[in-house]
Amino acid sequence: MLEIPSSSIFAIAVVILAIAILMYFSAKTLITSNLFQQGVTLYQQEDYPGAEAIFRKVISINSTNDVVRLLLGDVLVQQGNLESAAEIFGEVINRSPKYADAYLRLSNVLMQQEKREEAIKNLQLAKDLLQKQRQTEKVDKITQLLDKMKARSSKLSEM
Repeated sequence: MLEIPSSSIFAIAVVILAIAILMYFSAKTLITSNLFQQGVTLYQQEDYPGAEAIFRKVISINSTNDVVRLLLGDVLVQQGNLESAAEIFGEVINRSPKYADAYLRLSNVLMQQEKREEAIKNLQLAKDLLQKQRQTEKVDKITQLLDKMKARSSKLSEM
C-alpha cells in the first residue's frame, strides 16, 4: 500500500482551502458586480425605490464600497429623502475624508435644505481637496459657484 507523507496531505489541504477561498471571493465579486450594474440600470430608468433596494443590498455584501454609498445618497435625493442622503454622504466623508465628491453631494443637499453656510463650508472643503488633486477644471467651477454664493449671502445680509 502507498503511504502519503503527512506533509503532503497538509500541503494538499492548504491548496484546496486556498482554491475554495478564491472561489468564494470570485463569486462574491461577481454577484456584487451584477447587482451594482442592475442598480445603476434602475437608477438610469428612474426606478429610484428599486435602485435603492439594490444599492442597499450591494452595501450589505460589500460594506466598503463608497461609490455605491454615493449612488445610494443620490437615489435618496431623487426621492426627496434629504436627511437620509445627508447622512449617507456624511458617512462617506467620515470613512474617506479625501473623497471630494462626497463633500460636493453633501453641499448640494445642504443647499436644498437651505443650510447655506454649511453648504459653503463643504464646497470649500471639496475645492481644497480638488486643488490638492490638481483637478483645476472642477476647482474653477467650484470657485465660481462659491463666489456667487458668497455674493448672494452678502446681499442678503445687507437687507
